Amino acid sequence: MIDAHQHFWRLSRGDYPWPNESVAPIFRDFAPEDLLPLLEAAGVQQTVVVQATDSVAETEYLLEMAGGLDSVAGVVGWVDLSTKDAIVTIERLRANPKLKGLRPMLQNIEETDWINRPEVQPALAHMAEIGLRFDALIQPRHLPCLLLTARQHSGLPIVIDHIAKPAMGGVDPDDAWLEGIAGLATCPNVWCKLSGLITEIGPGWRHDDLVPFARHVLDSFGPERVIWGSDWPVLNLAGDYAGWINAARKLVAHLPAKAQDAIFGGNAERFYGLS
Repeated sequence: MIDAHQHFWRLSRGDYPWPNESVAPIFRDFAPEDLLPLLEAAGVQQTVVVQATDSVAETEYLLEMAGGLDSVAGVVGWVDLSTKDAIVTIERLRANPKLKGLRPMLQNIEETDWINRPEVQPALAHMAEIGLRFDALIQPRHLPCLLLTARQHSGLPIVIDHIAKPAMGGVDPDDAWLEGIAGLATCPNVWCKLSGLITEIGPGWRHDDLVPFARHVLDSFGPERVIWGSDWPVLNLAGDYAGWINAARKLVAHLPAKAQDAIFGGNAERFYGLS
């Protein structure tokens, strides 16, 4: 069992604009020793740790940490893909074999189509060439732009984080999100993480609120391109580790056991090329 999306941070490092006081329950350090008991209780053997701020220094910090942890199978880091030295930086970071992908935090960039800028394309092409994966931290506004990227870079494995963060909680999926997800699912290089759902709703989340969103993702991508992740410790804003695993298992309970196993481990192993 693999948790394909979790975070660590040490606030004293000084390069985290978020988390901050607005999210008091997680405005503290989170380290491997905080997560390991949760992994053991849940039967999770390995994780993919994902960057939490837009600095190369944090990626270096995570890679150094991961080197001493058997529980961390891979790291998704950050590089400014628009800079002239982006490829040089990528090459330096990927000397560490635990670097599996990059995430440019598109949700925090005001320019919705930033990912389609001409100066970003060489770095994306290089990622595809060397086998790095692209984690897409997006909102529904980015879905058409990501579709252009997926088609232009058909050899680049892309995974949508947190099902693109649609409006959730007491509402049905809107047409733009439904169509955007379905469109991206037609690209065989695009996958989707079943993660972040309860955080989008908040502490009052109900299982029924999750069902139509999870079902659309599963129907669109098929269980072979859906990957489970916890988004710990961000999930603490809405629930806890065990509670989210239980909810996620209910969301896929209608699938054959082999498909469920893939969502909770095998797909992450295939997508990120984990050993």
